[in-house]
Amino acid sequence: METPRSLILLSSLVLLPLLLITPASAQLRSDFYRNTCPNVESLVRSAVTKKFQQTFVTAPATLRLFFHDCFVRGCDASVLLASPNNRAEKDHPDDISLAGDGFDTVIKAKAAVDNDPQCRNKVSCADLLALATRDVVVLAGGPTYTVELGRRDGRISTIASVQKHLPHPDFTLDQLNSMFGLHGLNQTDVIALSGAHTIGSSHCSRFSKRIHRFSLQNRIDPTLNLTYALQLRQMCSLRVDPRNAINMDPTTPRSFDNAYYRNLQQGKGLFTSDQVLFTDARSKPTVNLFASNNDAFRRAFVSAITKLGSVGVKTGNQGEIRKDCTRVN
Repeated sequence: METPRSLILLSSLVLLPLLLITPASAQLRSDFYRNTCPNVESLVRSAVTKKFQQTFVTAPATLRLFFHDCFVRGCDASVLLASPNNRAEKDHPDDISLAGDGFDTVIKAKAAVDNDPQCRNKVSCADLLALATRDVVVLAGGPTYTVELGRRDGRISTIASVQKHLPHPDFTLDQLNSMFGLHGLNQTDVIALSGAHTIGSSHCSRFSKRIHRFSLQNRIDPTLNLTYALQLRQMCSLRVDPRNAINMDPTTPRSFDNAYYRNLQQGKGLFTSDQVLFTDARSKPTVNLFASNNDAFRRAFVSAITKLGSVGVKTGNQGEIRKDCTRVN
């Protein structure tokens, strides 16, 4: 009996998250460079710490860079590749706002590692980004965790590959769950990774609709704390540059903590996709848990970012180890 085409498609969709992360991630291991570059973690940590001491932006910029890389073509450092005709991932409108400090952090980590003759051209840019991400989280006050290594660098980076692969600030919970689910991440992972918004900033243009022209009935999004919304209006009036940057966490913007979730309880989520985590009854209990228990948030974040780091990775003979993180060999 012939299987209906719809059932074949459904089966493929159900298996997709497993196919994306299971085979390759099983080949990642924490001691991958034990024989080729045993000091890789200390070399990267030293370079990242120096960069972080120069500017705090290093932390949110690197963390966001890692997320954008992994959600498009997997964690293969394709977001770092430059294009002579501006047609690479980093040239897409959703990536143009990625702060240069994130890219610079990886470049500096690469230089530090390659300065060791034993390590030169032995460590992938994808692994350098994964290690640097862990290090900036720790430097900002977040949890430490073991980074599994062994990723290879991808050779393809196109604007087209970014389309519909990154969450937007006006996403609903269903849209977030659907997009994250394609990468093997569940709703708790969505909420935990959203907690990264406890550091960093956003341009006014990314949320201006919520405070100026939400709907015909309400100029301000009613899910926003009114006092907070009026403060945002002052900082992001229609007359100011829409590229002005606003802290995503109005209380402790330089500390990787669970204040983000307490902000959501008070209606102070900067994006619709933030606040919906509290207004939707399905995710609200987890937000309340993380708001009251920082350890629970830290454990969930470590679990989620470890899973994120294994999305679509290239291992073994796939990809390459770039000599220059901004171009293929």
